[in-house]
Amino acid sequence: MQLWTTALTGGSSPVGAEPGDRRFSAKAWSDDPFYDYVRKSYLINARFALAAIEAADMDDATRKRMLFSARQAVDAMSPANYAATNPEVMRMALESKGETLARGVGNLIADTFKGHISITDESRFEVGKNLAVTPGSVVFENPLIQLIQYAPSTPTVFRRPLVMVPPCINKFYVLDLQPENSFVRHAVAAGHTVFMVSWKNVLEDQQALTWEDYLQLGILDALDAARRVAGAGKKSAPKLNVLGFCVGGTLLASALAVLAARGEDWVESLTLLASFLDFSDVGDIGVFVDEASLARREAEIGGPTGGLLPGRELAAVFSALRANDLVWSYVVNNYLKGGQPAAFDILFWNADSTNLPGPMFCWYLRHMYLENSLREPGKLSMLGQRVDLGRLAMSAYVLATREDHIVPWQGAYRSMQLLQGPTRFVLGASGHIAGVVNPASANKRSYWINNGANEAPTPEAGAWLESATEQRGSWWNDWTAWLEVHGGGRVKARKTLGGGGLKPIEPAPGRYVLQRIS
Repeated sequence: MQLWTTALTGGSSPVGAEPGDRRFSAKAWSDDPFYDYVRKSYLINARFALAAIEAADMDDATRKRMLFSARQAVDAMSPANYAATNPEVMRMALESKGETLARGVGNLIADTFKGHISITDESRFEVGKNLAVTPGSVVFENPLIQLIQYAPSTPTVFRRPLVMVPPCINKFYVLDLQPENSFVRHAVAAGHTVFMVSWKNVLEDQQALTWEDYLQLGILDALDAARRVAGAGKKSAPKLNVLGFCVGGTLLASALAVLAARGEDWVESLTLLASFLDFSDVGDIGVFVDEASLARREAEIGGPTGGLLPGRELAAVFSALRANDLVWSYVVNNYLKGGQPAAFDILFWNADSTNLPGPMFCWYLRHMYLENSLREPGKLSMLGQRVDLGRLAMSAYVLATREDHIVPWQGAYRSMQLLQGPTRFVLGASGHIAGVVNPASANKRSYWINNGANEAPTPEAGAWLESATEQRGSWWNDWTAWLEVHGGGRVKARKTLGGGGLKPIEPAPGRYVLQRIS
């Protein structure tokens, strides 16, 4: 009523979008009385719908599902998403005599053939040409991975190599984008001998692979190969520094727990980037995982003969978690305004989806997301061993990011507390990808630390943050200083790659990463 009254009298109603909401940033939304009313009416009704669900008498799980569904509907109904109620779209259409709308229809037709909304100018990037160009060679491969060893760029290198395990639900080059924002290049420049796991984009002939296959073929084989190369010509292989990102961190920690159960001590330090070990707080992803839906998945693709989870489907789920940023903004730009998305390397990578084998995926959902069994000592058996994360006593660096919608930082904080060794927890600014890919050379954003290098963490994430201090710049520099302590001293860099019976197979980035799904 207040809004209606102010619209009639020419007054102003103090209704604004949430901070960070860019849908109504154009001046026309507030300068024109009609569009101002449309905008504010939408915001009032949207908040009412969500508040009504918040206040309803229902269990927490149902409330989360209802809120997620309501947000999807509310986001879809934004007046910014429709030509007739978007002042920018109408202005551009009139000024161009309809040319913008015609181009938009052409963009829509092109994307229909692609099978997805274009979120970046894909013609500007090519893996191996301007992405994933850090020099190196594939020195090991099996049916699931290739292992890349990067060439040194310093006269001396640390004695202990660094093995990186990226998420298997995406391509590895998120950690080796363009040279100016390549985490791999940064680590090599700091003097580390870096090995990278490159996951194969599985097709029907590998649709029966299991979680244990990913542990053995993907992690343990890679660690063993890195030890062979690093130990060439020596009496024993040096310990490894290892790093896992997202589900790569979950797989890596699981594999290390298997090694611990076997009495094997291969690792000096562990870095986890935006990874879950404790799945108590998984955020909005949890609305997609319940007993009924998982049972259907298991029946469809989780049995012994397997099946494939298409990469496009998984990408759509992640986009739905941030629909305004990753769906509707591109609908407006591409189809209503007739524009082309900007060239952005992270978004090119995001569109380069990968398939997952059904048995592996279903096992992961049931035992991690649904039952949260990894946190319980001895509950899960992997590769014939009862695993216990409490036996991981190596030093650990755990990074979470404050706006992460895939691994909420509070969940990563709980995961950190399962480890028994000295742990440094760092909270980065931004989200799941941009918070990790924060180049030290740009030195943007910030991160939070607490109590020095080896913390005695408080039980609650909120209490940790209250006493943490904000540091300007990239967490990459903080991590580099931390990892240097675990490098084992410096030795002269080798001129050739491989060793220990392993020879270069092909130049980096290798052929596995080049396979794209249709």
